[in-house]
Amino acid sequence: MLAARRNNVTLHGHGETTMMLVHGFGCDQNMWRLVAPAFAGRFRVLLFDYTGCGQSDIAQYDPVRYSSLEGYAQDVLDIADELDIKRMVFVGHSVSAMIGILAANRQPERFGHLILVGPSPCYLNDDAYHGGFTRMQLEDLLDVLDSNHLGWSQAMAPVIMGNPERPDLGEELATSFCRMRPDIASRFARVTFLSDHRQDLSQVSLPSLILQCSQDPIAPEAVGEYINRMIPGSQLVQMAATGHCPNLSAPRETIAAIQHYLESHVIT
Repeated sequence: MLAARRNNVTLHGHGETTMMLVHGFGCDQNMWRLVAPAFAGRFRVLLFDYTGCGQSDIAQYDPVRYSSLEGYAQDVLDIADELDIKRMVFVGHSVSAMIGILAANRQPERFGHLILVGPSPCYLNDDAYHGGFTRMQLEDLLDVLDSNHLGWSQAMAPVIMGNPERPDLGEELATSFCRMRPDIASRFARVTFLSDHRQDLSQVSLPSLILQCSQDPIAPEAVGEYINRMIPGSQLVQMAATGHCPNLSAPRETIAAIQHYLESHVIT
């Protein structure tokens, strides 16, 4: 069980279908703790930490492998292969939405449905495409992270989380960012924010749900609408939740949106 150990896989619940809940940049599987129990009665709920994150085996972190999102997609596929998972419900938050798409395009038989929470295929503004950031903004963001990981984490976490009336949420995210080894955080941030996977969207052949938060500083509403247009047959749900982490800030709404989708597709 090499992949399961490397990526600190945990399994909860029971059911014929596996639901894989996958965390975003700078986080770990704990970010799903308010959502996962709602599905453990119907699914085998699988959580894990990307290599270099959380309680994963950091000795297995390879800068070459993880120099692109494809390396993280391989983590997903390694786990699915090792546990012989087929037709899973994949729920990916933030960058993991695109990681899930990359993995599903490579081995579609492992996936049944994609649920994309706050996804973005490209963070850079480009002609008619509004990704949310200029090149200079992204470079400045990454330069600060390189020079002051702690300061960057404490400054950016409340912005990413949103919900300023609930500062504890931003503090939790900042703590999660700070736990990540600075060099790994820097590399992961660069492959996240400088990636462009818009061309991969049209290759998605699976039923897909896009959960778009309101006032999301990382993935603007225009990005959710773009993904909806580009993934054939996808569904877009505009959430009342604000910020970029509804799995923490609005777990009830997140659960309800996923449950409604699953019920409409008669997935048990």
